[in-house]
Amino acid sequence: MSLLDDDTHDGESMEIPFKPTRSFCYHFSRYQALPEILESPEAVSGAPFRLLDVSKRVIDKYLTPEQQATMLKRAESDREDPMLRVIKYYIPFIAKNTDQLIPLGNGMFRLPTVDDISDDDLEEAALEDEADADADDFDGSVYAFSFPALVKDNAPFPIKVGRTTGDVDARVQQQCKGAATFDNPVILGRWPVKRVGAVESAIHSVLRSRGKWRENVPGIEWFDTTVREIESIVSFVVNSPV
Repeated sequence: MSLLDDDTHDGESMEIPFKPTRSFCYHFSRYQALPEILESPEAVSGAPFRLLDVSKRVIDKYLTPEQQATMLKRAESDREDPMLRVIKYYIPFIAKNTDQLIPLGNGMFRLPTVDDISDDDLEEAALEDEADADADDFDGSVYAFSFPALVKDNAPFPIKVGRTTGDVDARVQQQCKGAATFDNPVILGRWPVKRVGAVESAIHSVLRSRGKWRENVPGIEWFDTTVREIESIVSFVVNSPV
């Protein structure tokens, strides 16, 4: 078997199967490399760090030199780029456009702090908190979504479980707005319930107790689970005696 077909390097496995494509480079950068970079000692320290150095360490952890050197054709062009160059472009691009890292210039980045949050962001967060508090007493929908590259047929995969008192499609699109993703989210399920805030909290609690919570990604609503598992929890919660 060629190294190009191997999904592991130095004993480390990837959640996204290796493919010599630009789409793989994007998804590897967003869902595998960047979460690890955000948890690195350099980033967690809060001090400025050179993103390229940490990125290369993570890339080397998962991809062989042969894989990194794979040439990828540009769209509508005869030019080609090595996979390593494409990934090294995507990581800072995604980090900046999702506000997960603050660019300082000359390749230096740092984690955001409270001083980086604008008054508009704070006002929007406050309004969202009020809506979340109201959701505990209102009917609404619990929903689950993911992205096409992450979906698996017969195994757990990253799924975001959220709630809304309004339109599910609009809520999901709002959450993904400006998320620097080239994939549209896939809504995997929606369940109309009463007291939607309480139901969502119960689902999260069950999934956390089962060790399904994904701690290495931004946000607190991502879980390694399946639609069937979520459906069974929803059914149990809504049919339990009050």
